[in-house]
Amino acid sequence: MSYIEFRAVTKRFPGVLALDGVSFSIPRGTCHALIGENGAGKSTLGKILAGVYTADAGEIRLDGKPIAPADPLAARQLGIAMVHQELAFCPNLSVAENLCLGDLPLRAGGFVDRAALLARATEMLASIHADVDPEALIGTLSTGKEQLVQIAAAVGTGAQVIVMDEPSSSLSAGETHELFSLVRKLKARGLTLIYVSHRMSELFELCDHITVLRDGRHVATEAIAATTPSRVVSQMIGRELRVQTPAHLSRPAGPERLRIEALSSPTKFSNISLSVRAGEIVGLAGLVGAGRSETVQAVFGLDPAATGSVLVNDRPIAPRSIEAALDARIGLLPEDRKRQGLVLGLNCRENTALASLPVLSRLGWVRRGAERTLADRYQKRLRVKAPSLETIVGGLSGGNQQKIALAKWLARDCDVLLIDEPTRGVDVGAKAEIYALLDELACEGKALLVVSSELPELLGLCTRILVLRNGRLAGEVPRADFGEAALMRLMAGVDHASAA
Repeated sequence: MSYIEFRAVTKRFPGVLALDGVSFSIPRGTCHALIGENGAGKSTLGKILAGVYTADAGEIRLDGKPIAPADPLAARQLGIAMVHQELAFCPNLSVAENLCLGDLPLRAGGFVDRAALLARATEMLASIHADVDPEALIGTLSTGKEQLVQIAAAVGTGAQVIVMDEPSSSLSAGETHELFSLVRKLKARGLTLIYVSHRMSELFELCDHITVLRDGRHVATEAIAATTPSRVVSQMIGRELRVQTPAHLSRPAGPERLRIEALSSPTKFSNISLSVRAGEIVGLAGLVGAGRSETVQAVFGLDPAATGSVLVNDRPIAPRSIEAALDARIGLLPEDRKRQGLVLGLNCRENTALASLPVLSRLGWVRRGAERTLADRYQKRLRVKAPSLETIVGGLSGGNQQKIALAKWLARDCDVLLIDEPTRGVDVGAKAEIYALLDELACEGKALLVVSSELPELLGLCTRILVLRNGRLAGEVPRADFGEAALMRLMAGVDHASAA
C-alpha cells in the first residue's frame, strides 16, 4: 500500500520544464531510490515534497491525504524533512544552535536558555547515535559529521519521511559506511527514506525500490530485486551505454609536459616527485587525507608553504605563484566546483571566460563579442545543457556545472590540466561524456593529472596510476598491472603477505 503518492507533479523554471507530469508511489517504511541524469528532476521532486519548491500542477498524497507544503517548516509539521546535498548550516554557530535554530528554547525576558538548548541538541544527536559535540562550531566539523547533524535535525524533530539528496557525494569511505548503517537503522524504525544518488552500487545495496526519471518525466518504478544496474542506466539515458577503451592508450606518449621534484608542504605531503608526458592521463589515488588534493593545489601555486620545484615543458616556474602557473599554461579543476571552480551568481558566458580575461580584454574592458564567441564554442563542444549563454550557472545541474568549470580551462588552452574529482556528483551519462572529453584532450597532446576517489574511474581512464599514502608517494602501477586489489594494497599499506 502506498504511503507517499505523486500524481502528475509538474514544475517549471524559466526556460526549463523540470518535471512533466511525474506519477509514482512509495510504500511506508522503505528506502526508495530516485535516480536520473543531471537535470532529470530528482532533486526538484524531493524539494517539492520537502516544501523548498511548490509544484505548478499535480498532487502529492501522504498516507492518503493531499498535501502541499508551502515551505520547509510546513513540511516539517507534516513529518517531512530533507538532508540537502549542499549542507546549509551557519558555520559560526554551534551544533546545538544550528539544531535548534528554528525553535530556540527561551527563558524569561526572551534570552536563550543555554542549558535547555544543549539538552535538546544532545537528545537529538543521541536519537541517531551520532558522536558529535553539541558545543562544537559547525564550521569545524568534517563533511560526514555535518551530514549526521542534518540527519539528527530531521529525526529529532519527529520526521517520518526523510529525503536524502546525494548524501554520500562528499563523504570518505568510513563516513559512507556510517551513513549506510544509519539508513538501515532508520528504515528498521519505520521511517520512509527517499534516497537520491548517482552511485548505482549504494542504491542497490540500500534501497527496496527504484524510480528512474529522464528529462523531467517518469520512466519506471521497479523493485530493486527485479532490475539490474545496466537496465537502470539504459532507462536513465534512453540508450545502451557503451564503454570504450580510451583512444590515447594506443598512442605513444609525447615529450614531458610536467615534472614535479621533491614537492613538500609541512603536515600535508612530503618529497613528491612525478612526471606527466604529453598525451598521458596519470591518475593520483589514495585514501582520504593522503594528500592528493593538496599536491595538485601546490602545483598550481595555492600552497604558500610548499617547497620543491615544478617544471612545465622543461622550464621551472616560480614556486607558490598562481600567476606563474597560469603563465606556464597550467589549469586546475578543483574538487569543490561550487566554492572554488565557479562563480555561481555569474552566467555561463562569464564563467567560461573567467580564466581568459587577459586575452579578451582591451584597455581594461572585456570585448563582449569575443567573450560570447569563445563561450559559445566551448558550450557546444562540451554539450552543455543550458537555455542560453546568459543562464546563471548556479541554476544548472551538477553535470553541466562541471562542464562549465572544465570549459573555463579549455578556453585558455592549457598544456597541463590538474583535475580533482572530475565526475563528483555527476550522473552516468555525463560521466561518459567527461571521460570521452578527457581522452580527447590527451589525444590532442595535453598532459592530465587526475585525482579521483573512484578506483574504477582511474582504472578505466589512466595510462598509469600513482598512489599517495600518508602524504608520500607509495608507488606506481602501470596499466598492465591494473587492478583494484593492487591499488588498495598500496593505498592502505598492506603487502601481499599480509593480504594473503
